[in-house]
Amino acid sequence: MNTKLREYHAPVWSEPVILEMGHPGRRGVLFSPVEDTVRATVGDAADLIPSTMRRARKPALPELSEPEVLYHYLRLSQQTLGMMNISLFGTCTMKYNAQINEAMAWRPEVTHLHPYQDEDTMQGALEIVHGMDKILRELSGMDQFVFQAGGGADAAYTSCAVTRAYHAARGELAQRDEIITTIQTHPSSAATAAAAGFKVITLMIEENGYPSLEALKAAVSNRTAALMLNNPDDMGVYNPEIREWTRIVREAGGISFYDHANFNGAMTKIRARELGFDACMFMLHKTFGAPKSGVGGPAVGAYGCSAELAPFMPKPLVAFDGERYRLDYDRPQSCGKIREFWGNLPVIVKAYAWSRSMGAEGMAEASDLSVLANNYMERGLLAIRGVTRSHPDAKSPRLEMTRYSLQQLKEDTGVDVHDVQNRMADFGIDPMWTSHHPWLVPEPFTPEAGEMYGKEALDTWIAVLARISDEAYSNPELVKTAPHNQAVHRLKNALIDNPEHWAMTWRAYQRKRKLEKRPLDAVPRHGH
Repeated sequence: MNTKLREYHAPVWSEPVILEMGHPGRRGVLFSPVEDTVRATVGDAADLIPSTMRRARKPALPELSEPEVLYHYLRLSQQTLGMMNISLFGTCTMKYNAQINEAMAWRPEVTHLHPYQDEDTMQGALEIVHGMDKILRELSGMDQFVFQAGGGADAAYTSCAVTRAYHAARGELAQRDEIITTIQTHPSSAATAAAAGFKVITLMIEENGYPSLEALKAAVSNRTAALMLNNPDDMGVYNPEIREWTRIVREAGGISFYDHANFNGAMTKIRARELGFDACMFMLHKTFGAPKSGVGGPAVGAYGCSAELAPFMPKPLVAFDGERYRLDYDRPQSCGKIREFWGNLPVIVKAYAWSRSMGAEGMAEASDLSVLANNYMERGLLAIRGVTRSHPDAKSPRLEMTRYSLQQLKEDTGVDVHDVQNRMADFGIDPMWTSHHPWLVPEPFTPEAGEMYGKEALDTWIAVLARISDEAYSNPELVKTAPHNQAVHRLKNALIDNPEHWAMTWRAYQRKRKLEKRPLDAVPRHGH
């Protein structure tokens, strides 16, 4: 591989935060005074605010003109705050969101819709939700989907809530108080099971990259409420014994939940119901083309289940009688609500548009490309000094991702995975993702190319890591003190935990400055 790396350096502006800017009287928009007749009829708008909710003083907001605001945020954007170039964001399948999908999601028919308005006025929106439901049914074999959950952890909790309601209806909830997960299952499964009141049994990985059937049989009993796992896991390992797992749980009276966060490498190749699962979830904001927008959303965790579990799903569900769509609230056995209203419609619109444009053939090709890209990258990455693959004894090919380790690099040079992340930013690409905790693999990193990046981009990503490895062995301090080409240089981590050096809110920052009696320009802004 002979990939030439680009020269990169982020612009640096001495840019204050916006609350430090502005001048009294500056306005972006000037509104006309309220007409006397309107004021006489409506009264003063301030009177509509209860006295207990009124501010004692005006908020400390900056006063700026519209161009000043625009220039400020353009300068911040030039400092590359956010994704910059190649972003192989592991386990999240960050896809390109086509602009036409974005445009449709921002139409007023979507953004101005209120979930409590009359159903006759939102038939089109309900049709899209129902259409996405049917697409996911085809991909999973499930009988019903609900889009209320706000993400993966929400969907996992939805499964726990449905599990609880299902066993309660059978009179077995007091007995079935255990949920089985595995150590490489997403931590949200164990966390949500505990939050829902279940005890959690966690199975450990063995030589082949997944827990053994013997370990599962030892954990399953008449106290088992459910099994929760993802397959393939975040290391790219697929458990070929999965049908036997779900059979064992089913015969013990439990239900099986499939976390499809890593579905990208298996789209159209497997169906959860045919593998014996009773419920599953999909990440619309990952696998189905809607942008994740970082931690916190917007997101949708689409939860689906069998007809046997469907009565216990959160309400309302979108139903269709052949002529009209409606929100079905008449569900007496429902576990209730997991989130407000009935789903994040703009994300569903983007996912629906992506699914319809891809079709079954496009999804199958995207899945093939994801697996191909991952295995192509593996050859290049394992040729780099200091890089090893997790579970070397597991010989089966990995699917859409592989977990690697920089432990050898650290032992040889003292450079750890966080140092490498910081140095990657100096080449204008996004730092790699490491791993969920607990770190089963020391000094981990988990690239996931998906289907959207071409061979040239993958070669660049590999070449950057190879360059940093060479630097670590020849000049480790260069890597340890990175980044060098960013607007914000390496933060001093010790300061993050020191309240003398930071404030969580603008009000706390002002109070701190007042107490310290320091001029504004004396306060460090970049954490150098």
